[in-house]
Amino acid sequence: MIGVEEVRSSDAIGQWIAAVGMAAPLVYIALHIPASLAFLPRAVMGGAAGLMFGLEWGLVWAQTGAMAGAMAGFLIARAVAQDWVDRPDMQRLKPLLDRTEAGGWRAVMIARLVPVVPHALVNYGIGLTRIRIRDFALGSFIGMVPTTVAFVNLGVSGRSLFDGGWDWLLPAAFGVAVLGASAILSRVLSRRQQVG
Repeated sequence: MIGVEEVRSSDAIGQWIAAVGMAAPLVYIALHIPASLAFLPRAVMGGAAGLMFGLEWGLVWAQTGAMAGAMAGFLIARAVAQDWVDRPDMQRLKPLLDRTEAGGWRAVMIARLVPVVPHALVNYGIGLTRIRIRDFALGSFIGMVPTTVAFVNLGVSGRSLFDGGWDWLLPAAFGVAVLGASAILSRVLSRRQQVG
C-alpha cells in the first residue's frame, strides 16, 4: 500500500500501476464514462491519463475513455430525450441542432475542436439530432485528438513536476500550444463550413 506521503514521485504512481496491472486501464476507462456523463471536464481525465500512464499509453487510454464516454452520452440522449427538440421551450436550440445535423461528421469534429465546450454538452446535444452513429463516432474521434494530446501532455507535465527539475516545461508548453491551435482550427473550419 502506498502512503499519502509517498505519492510525491512518478515512481509511486508507476508502482501503483504495476500493482494493479492490466486492470488499471480498464478502471480508468470505466471511470471515464460516468465522468463524461456527469460533466467532469475532459481535461481532468486526460490529465489523469498522462499522470498515470505517461505520454504514449496516456494518449491511448485517454482517447479510448473519451470515446466511450462520448458514445454513452450520445446514446443516452438519443434513447431518452430525442423528442425534446419538438417541445416549444426547445425551439431556440433547433436551428443550431439542424445546422449540426446538416454538417454531419464535420460539424461534430468542429464542435470537438473547441477546447472550452463541455464534452458532455456535445454528447447530449448531438444525441438530440438525427446524425448517424458512425458520423458522430468519426467526428468525435478526429475532433478529440488535439485536445487529448494537449490534456495528456499537461498530465505528463504534472508527473514530471512530482520528480522536480525542468522536465515539466516542454510538455506543458506543448499542451497549451495544442489547445490554442485547436481553438483556432475550429474557428477556421467553422467559417469555411458556413461559406461552403
